[in-house]
Amino acid sequence: MQSASEAPYQARGLSALLRLAATGGDIAQLGATLLEYNQTHDDPQALLDLAWVLELKFERDSALSVQQLAIGMQRLYRIRHAASHEPVKLLVFKAAGDLMTNTPFECLVAHADFQIDVLYVNEALEADFRLPEHDVILVGPCALDGNRPALARIAALLEHTPAPIINRPDRIPCTTRDGAWNLLGGEAGICMARTVRVGRAALVARINAAERSDDVLGVAFPMIIRPVGSHAGQGLARVLTMDELTHYMNQSDRNEFYIASYIDYRSVDGLFRKYRIALIDGVPYISHMGISAHWMVHYPYEEMLAHPERRDEEARFMATFDADFAQRHRDALSTVAKLTGLDYVGLDCAETADGRLVIFEIATAMVVHDMDDPQAFPYKPARMQRFFDAFCAMVVRKATTKREHDDHTLQRA
Repeated sequence: MQSASEAPYQARGLSALLRLAATGGDIAQLGATLLEYNQTHDDPQALLDLAWVLELKFERDSALSVQQLAIGMQRLYRIRHAASHEPVKLLVFKAAGDLMTNTPFECLVAHADFQIDVLYVNEALEADFRLPEHDVILVGPCALDGNRPALARIAALLEHTPAPIINRPDRIPCTTRDGAWNLLGGEAGICMARTVRVGRAALVARINAAERSDDVLGVAFPMIIRPVGSHAGQGLARVLTMDELTHYMNQSDRNEFYIASYIDYRSVDGLFRKYRIALIDGVPYISHMGISAHWMVHYPYEEMLAHPERRDEEARFMATFDADFAQRHRDALSTVAKLTGLDYVGLDCAETADGRLVIFEIATAMVVHDMDDPQAFPYKPARMQRFFDAFCAMVVRKATTKREHDDHTLQRA
């Protein structure tokens, strides 16, 4: 237990811990310090920090266990006290889980003078739970199967508040891989791979069918396969034949998969270029451009660092993004914003040779940050600050709308 004379624990939070890890800080020593502290203190804020540290050390199971301990002690956290007298009050709903479970908003508002509360929600939370004072609500849980109960409970909580919402919970499920294909796959200017969700039993039955063919459930070879719920290339593979698909299934212990047509999006020089952008109130902002010799592009730092000409190209792309890429794909991006109905959504995308926008994924939980080495990527800080400023400006606009409405209501009373 914490003694009365001790100063309260000062939480670091996700953004600061990510930066510490990205800049080579001693995350292991911090973890040891937090572990020792939590052995003698009942402090859920410290437990949450310890959970993030464990995840950053790739100890996911331990991280989730520690996070559950914290949430069991306390659901509502004031993670930011503002310096201004009448700050914007942002309330964030989260579901328990790892870094990919919720919108990693902490990086977006790291320098904003907001008062920020985080409420962890699951089906056990009362539907009439009294929410703290707030101007704007951000719905954090993304379109994972495990987030469905939290999103349903959040929808019930929203019935008790007139506050503006960033990303209404009923719109988030459209960002699943198959949901995105169903929503956007047939739209003009957009190229998406036909994507099907399939269980292991059905996939194995198709593999073992006596009649062999060049497709599986309408998805032709070559195809992409990945386990449902996986991210960052985990379990992702390109398979060219039924024999390769059989080998993949023999190596995997997962029960559900996404299969999708493979799109060859190589440029004329043989390299693959993939972009991460976000639509903020319908306006596109660039986060990064990855250039790789491999089709699976997850912002390849080793390649980008080894090839200064690729960094030069990324710098040019980011500098001209608004006037070039965003204009070329204006109609397609507007379609994404309109059909998803989301205030903030990320896209991993590319371009076809005939000029269409290739969309690999849309999601509300894509990691966007400004933690790249400024010596190697000197062009990024200013562009990322513009990205963050746009997100924070959206929060402020929504808060201003609510306050103007409240003032008008008081004047009429």
